[in-house]
Amino acid sequence: MAQREGRSETLDSLVEKLRVRRRDVRGTLTLLHRQGMLDVLHMRLTLSGFAIGSALIGKTLPALRAAPRASTAAA
Repeated sequence: MAQREGRSETLDSLVEKLRVRRRDVRGTLTLLHRQGMLDVLHMRLTLSGFAIGSALIGKTLPALRAAPRASTAAA
């Protein structure tokens, strides 16, 4: 959304918005850069990254981690 509005996100702003560890955000950005979807030096999506992101707007993505199972004690 920021790119559409002409703004750039920073590592710190993403950490704050997503409320996740800085290390996790940095790792994800590195992976997206290696896959050619993000120019991490300019913090801008590439054309393919922009196309994929645009296609996913409004979609519900699957959870990254499975929900914890409730533990039951035997009687």
